Amino acid sequence: MTDSFPAALERIERKSAHEMCDAFDIGEALAALAAAGATLTVYPPGAAASTAQLPARIVAVDAAAPRFTLELPGAPLIAAGRATFVALLAEDVPLQFDLDSDWRVSSAEPYRISLPFPETCLVLDRRATPRADTALVDYFAATVTLPDRQIELPLCDFATGGIGMHAPPDAARRLHVGQKLKNVRLQLGPALAIVADLEVRMLRPFRSYLLGEQVQVGCRYDRIGMEMRRG
Repeated sequence: MTDSFPAALERIERKSAHEMCDAFDIGEALAALAAAGATLTVYPPGAAASTAQLPARIVAVDAAAPRFTLELPGAPLIAAGRATFVALLAEDVPLQFDLDSDWRVSSAEPYRISLPFPETCLVLDRRATPRADTALVDYFAATVTLPDRQIELPLCDFATGGIGMHAPPDAARRLHVGQKLKNVRLQLGPALAIVADLEVRMLRPFRSYLLGEQVQVGCRYDRIGMEMRRG
């Protein structure tokens, strides 16, 4: 690999992060890193000094296996044992996982190695307010009224400062950062809904193994209606 790489990422402190354990979520995170061409910082077994850190990239993800292909800048550069990987899922969302391997690269592809999915990942979310993840069911959804149509988008998380939604590309094309969304109906469970004005703050494409191409839509509250609607 002859590319230049950004500065190394610091390891996450376990006490300040939450643990991702679901294999589906881990696969989606690895696929997002691969799609973005993100650089991972590798801490080889026993590494402490910055000179021991190595850059790498994920170039392929096979959710069915489940395995992923890691591209290293040289071979062999990692001693056998447990290595730590740190990457950025988004600008302020570091992800970290550990893997134990002999780190043998393929003779056919001398800079690449096939690895199993990690069992867990640490995720450090630096949002201003804590978030709560939602179940992927119909009663966690946002109904958005646009000038020419009404769309319903699944909620993926919500917090006191805003919400996160998933949108298919055709719906996401109708949104832009800074856009004000008026009177959005937020279904927050089987028997509770509120009405809020939102401002779009983030649009990030990703690929879902279940839904295909999607866009993550992050919004903050402009106003929340005092009336809470049941059902």
